Amino acid sequence: MPDLADIALVAAAFLAAGIVKGIVGLGFPIVVVAILSPVLGLAPTVALLVVPGVVTNVRQGLTGGRFWAILDRQRWVLGLTIVGIWFGTGLLASVDTKSLSIVLGTALVLYAVYALALPPLPEPGRFEPVLAPAVGFSAGLMCGMVGIWAVPGVVYYALLRLRRDELIQTLGITFIVLSVVLGLSLQQRGLLPGPQLVLSTLALPSVLAGMLIGERLRRRLPEPVFRRFFLVALLLMGLNIALTA
Repeated sequence: MPDLADIALVAAAFLAAGIVKGIVGLGFPIVVVAILSPVLGLAPTVALLVVPGVVTNVRQGLTGGRFWAILDRQRWVLGLTIVGIWFGTGLLASVDTKSLSIVLGTALVLYAVYALALPPLPEPGRFEPVLAPAVGFSAGLMCGMVGIWAVPGVVYYALLRLRRDELIQTLGITFIVLSVVLGLSLQQRGLLPGPQLVLSTLALPSVLAGMLIGERLRRRLPEPVFRRFFLVALLLMGLNIALTA
């Protein structure tokens, strides 16, 4: 069973991740993995995302009134994400941890650089049916290996120029799928042992409290300023993880 030091560390990481999610609407798994993987290891940290990942995104995914329309448009992204997660968790069980840490660090750097630079990339347009499966599989593979779907998943959604409410609901639906499939895949491969499931459940109050704090901060602080500092911190953490590995 997890000791008190592990519980305290996990609670602090999930509180911070909840605050970030409350302010910017995403980034929850990135913060958790960046903080905990150097201490607990990558595979145990990815397993911790399962329970809070499902619970925190249910409301987000079911609110907005476009549930079925989003499922219809993103069916190839979501379907190939499931396949990618399956292969990704297989690599998580067999690939050297240092290699995965380098992948994680690189993913954090790429995500932060993209979000900071915001290059004026065009909409997919007629290439959307071709890009959707490729993005789904590659993002799912990344999620299965390191618990992060943002690269290239969130980048692709940004290119679709979705309206704010539709984007938030799309992210919620996607993250529900990710969390459920990731949990089932980890469980089947023996990567979700009892202590990790207990810790994942115990982290739930922390992340929910963090989200409440984040939502209040969002109404008081200039979001662009906070978001920029957050992305710079991710960039530095990503470089540190990759270079250390």
